[in-house]
Amino acid sequence: MPETLQPTQVFRFDQMAVQVKDKVEPAEADVDRYVGLEHIDPESLKIRRWGETSDVESSKILFKSGDIIFGKRRAYQRKLAVADFDGICSAHAMVLRPKTDVVLEEFLPFFMQSDIFMDRAVKISVGGLSPTINWRDLAKEEFALPALEDQSQIAEVLQAARQAYERLTTLTDQARIAWLSILETLRNDRRLEARTVGDLLADIVPGRSLVGNNQPPHDDEVAVLKVSAVDPLGFRPEESKVLNEPSQFISEFGVNKGDLLMTRANTPALVGETCIVDRGYPNLMLCDKTLRLVPAVGVSKRLLWHLMQSQSMRQQISAVSTGTGGAMKNISQAKIKALPLPFPTTPEVAAGLCESLDQCFEAVRSSAARAEAAKELLRALLRKVLEGPA
Repeated sequence: MPETLQPTQVFRFDQMAVQVKDKVEPAEADVDRYVGLEHIDPESLKIRRWGETSDVESSKILFKSGDIIFGKRRAYQRKLAVADFDGICSAHAMVLRPKTDVVLEEFLPFFMQSDIFMDRAVKISVGGLSPTINWRDLAKEEFALPALEDQSQIAEVLQAARQAYERLTTLTDQARIAWLSILETLRNDRRLEARTVGDLLADIVPGRSLVGNNQPPHDDEVAVLKVSAVDPLGFRPEESKVLNEPSQFISEFGVNKGDLLMTRANTPALVGETCIVDRGYPNLMLCDKTLRLVPAVGVSKRLLWHLMQSQSMRQQISAVSTGTGGAMKNISQAKIKALPLPFPTTPEVAAGLCESLDQCFEAVRSSAARAEAAKELLRALLRKVLEGPA
């Protein structure tokens, strides 16, 4: 592989790819699978999950195996995938096909994953809450490309790195399935008794609605959380926005070590998601879409979090969430408190279950950390070949 990129020519993006605009009604599409942005994992070119065409109603975009599906809405999430089947996808995505006289089919997806492309995509996005890329703006952006023979060598190396990342991601998925399977078996465990989430909580503390810039804070700045800060694999402090007015920061709603957080509003797949904060973040504040759940005296916070991650609980949360749009759903405090949640009858049983579940989840986190390291290696390789050594 070349040490650094040796561009031979600069091309407009519409010289590199064509946008596919084949719209179709789901009921009339001769395909079974639907891919929404929620089905695309950031920075993973592989589509690992999908919905059924019968689950959606409004017109969608028809794609073919080999097409690139690029999330044009909220491009900072870096959602990009190469289809290995035919299907329909969300209108919040662009379907692209490479012009192979300029860029190889196997090279373009990696190029679009690079910081060079993604930073440009974010820069040209327009809109407030859900910044979106217009094809007209993207089409005229110019990028330097290596010769076709160099693209082939580069793609070969990057493909090997991506395969390593995908294998580790698969291991993470397998570990997560094992953990969730154990959680499901507890539904019939006689050591647990019928309770509600409200029975197990002393309080629910909502955050506040504040305006911030879409960037994480420096050490001397204060910020408000995004809903994406709440991730089941762990709290993500970088998912926060610097406050436009620092004086609005209220320490009472700060993020503390050990906080059990929950999103009251999110996408249908993530509404009601929870995490436990690993350490204190005195410069971060809960937003109006995040809640701090305060367990009652004697209730294991860690076990409560485990049990709220079960598939049955996620299904219950989805069932009672409201919202007319497909993008965001909401769950009220009253509905959270009413959720049924079997819980151990004694502290000894709770402690034993929590220890076992912690061990299972540690396998998930360990695999996820290795996958994250592989992803960073892939990004570093992209930077090296496209930008040269730092």
